[in-house]
Amino acid sequence: MSFFQSQKQKEYIQKLEEAIQSFTGRSEALDDSKGFPYENIQELKEFGYPQLTLAKEHGGYGGSLYDFLLCQEKIAQYCGPTALGIGWHVGTVLSLSEKRPWEKGVMKELYDEVSKGALINTAASEAGTGSPTRGGRPETIAIKKGNQWNLNGRKTFTTLSPVLDIFLVTAWVPEDERLGTFLVHRDVKGVSIEETWDMISMQGTGSHDLVLKDVSLPEKYYVMKSNPGEKRKPEAWLLHIPACYLGIAVAARNYAVEFAKTYSPNSLPGPIRDLPNVQRTIGEMELELGEAHHFLYSVAEKWVRQPENHDELSKQLGAVKLSVVNKSISIVDKAMRVVGAKSLQRNNPLQRYYRDVRAGLHNPPMDDATITMLAKSALY
Repeated sequence: MSFFQSQKQKEYIQKLEEAIQSFTGRSEALDDSKGFPYENIQELKEFGYPQLTLAKEHGGYGGSLYDFLLCQEKIAQYCGPTALGIGWHVGTVLSLSEKRPWEKGVMKELYDEVSKGALINTAASEAGTGSPTRGGRPETIAIKKGNQWNLNGRKTFTTLSPVLDIFLVTAWVPEDERLGTFLVHRDVKGVSIEETWDMISMQGTGSHDLVLKDVSLPEKYYVMKSNPGEKRKPEAWLLHIPACYLGIAVAARNYAVEFAKTYSPNSLPGPIRDLPNVQRTIGEMELELGEAHHFLYSVAEKWVRQPENHDELSKQLGAVKLSVVNKSISIVDKAMRVVGAKSLQRNNPLQRYYRDVRAGLHNPPMDDATITMLAKSALY
């Protein structure tokens, strides 16, 4: 079933798919080597994908949230870690393009850098505070020294770190008694990456530690201030997370369906697709895929077309993530049941999909927080 809204969207996705054909062939080696998909990111840059959500007046494509999610799902079908990694950059650009939350001069400076190929991501997580969505105070500290800001700290889960040009670093500002965000260029003295990322899933995201040691920044790069106790509002661009894991589930589904059509053991007169239990399992996969697609894209469409309803729709963003990620995990599991023990072979992509898709449970927002939010929205 097609979820394209226009011929323009369809043509863009078709061109994107042509540009990422080589990703699948690199995925096994990327996983085995615990490496980083430098070639994939470079090919996406050559295609112009990092400028997808940058406004046209700043040299970008001007893509919407809906465009973004379609693209993320497609990239993830070919390489999940590449999709999740580049998704943080493209989503951050989308958020900044919509909100324009900084001083105009610095905002334009960032847009110019992105238009020329710079990659950005927010560095907010820390080992001592856990997920930033839980509201912990960062241990990274920003101190004012003359007309400069001095940053010291360590950030974890800095996705895409091997190729990032700009980090948006959250830090505690004692002088203001509040949380601040600072724009930090990679080539500033005191900025380094410590390669700590060693996971059984999504290894290729390069989510290493960002280390800041006496990093000195001009005052203009103190780009955003948050009030003490201020609750974060749900952000729709984070739907790139469920879109990515849904793409992985689609890849698993496609593999299992093709296997069922072609695998014919000599104990049967034909392929295993004729077996009732196989048909039932694949039918359940199709149902879950349909539910996940409709939930994701219906909420995204409403978000784009009904800005006046964002407050009400924001309650659904976490629900989409929870539902789609858990359905994606279930779909991959069922795909492995169709394929059987062969799905556990190291050279079989299903075992990689199985490991990668589970990482979605640990991306924000967390399931327990979403369930609590939904309960309170109904009860109070």
